[in-house]
Amino acid sequence: MKVSQRISSIPMSGIRKMFDLAGPNSINLGLGEPDLDPPKEAIEGMNRAASAGRNKYGPTAGIMDLRNAVADRYSKYGKVTGENVMITPSGSSALLEIAETIVNPGDEVMVPSPGFVIYGPHAQLCGGKSVEYRLTEGDFQPDIDDIQSQITPKTKMIVVNTPSNPTGGVLTEASKKALLDIARDKDVVILSDEVYDSFIYEGKHVSFIDSLDHAIVSGGFSKMMAVTGWRMGFLFAGEDVMPDLIKMQYHVCASPNMPAQYGLLDALPGIDPYLESARKTYKARRDLISKRISEIPGMDMIPPKGAFYAFPSFDLEMSSAELANELVKSDLICTPGSAFGKYGEGHLRFSYAASEEKISKGMDILAKVMARLR
Repeated sequence: MKVSQRISSIPMSGIRKMFDLAGPNSINLGLGEPDLDPPKEAIEGMNRAASAGRNKYGPTAGIMDLRNAVADRYSKYGKVTGENVMITPSGSSALLEIAETIVNPGDEVMVPSPGFVIYGPHAQLCGGKSVEYRLTEGDFQPDIDDIQSQITPKTKMIVVNTPSNPTGGVLTEASKKALLDIARDKDVVILSDEVYDSFIYEGKHVSFIDSLDHAIVSGGFSKMMAVTGWRMGFLFAGEDVMPDLIKMQYHVCASPNMPAQYGLLDALPGIDPYLESARKTYKARRDLISKRISEIPGMDMIPPKGAFYAFPSFDLEMSSAELANELVKSDLICTPGSAFGKYGEGHLRFSYAASEEKISKGMDILAKVMARLR
């Protein structure tokens, strides 16, 4: 059976490729999946809703109580109401729905490099073209000069990710202002993926929620509450474009998961103590992996300020894919930097959403392999 050119032209995720090579006893630092338990309120609330019969179709944009609760939580970043919120079946689907709503065939979408693996393919699935823009070395801010040099009349959207996957970089106020100046001057849309906003260890979260005249913001519950399998996210948009986003979501899923929405609604108002504990756990893991990597000859890394990824560089005369393959042969799974764009080469991504024991064992393997290859 012949499949469409649009899907055959999209490569398999470089994150997933590594798992095919892994042995059963491998240390998995490749997948960004929290190993924490979800808030008990979320599980109990979902089970209670399902038992009460809330298992039917719901509103396409999500139940209004949850939309209002999300707006209340995020109103610290800008004046929003539940009408500015749509509940989505995962943060990933939110990103695709935004792209499908905004991007026309032939449009160009600027994506960060290194950046998460789905931004470029989403542009291509819409018939558009992805254009990689560079992140600066060290602090991983959008290179404004590089963006300005590549903007054309076909540029429709600039994708931003803060905190960043894979770098752990956190956007500054200066970078946000420069991006908004470009968006307003060139009349392009900023798509800001802020799914890791709950996990910042230095500095503060800089959001585009206060700029919905030229931005759409994507977020999610999966990482926030460690419910990746529930596939629940949300987005913020201006009232001018929200009806079209809701229309797109109807054709994607009709409506998001009903019992899960009630579980999230029960957990969200009291989520802060849970998140404080999670941040403390991840920060300790970040400090551990940063210390261990800095002690390995040939590896270099500045501790990430957010998310739960380490993105060190290495000085070997080999590609990141070759080094990742050497590590997986020694039972350590990570992701080559090249999976995240051309400017990711020369790096590896390690997730520290894993126990300190696994991190320590993984870094032991990394040290041995690096010593052998050098």
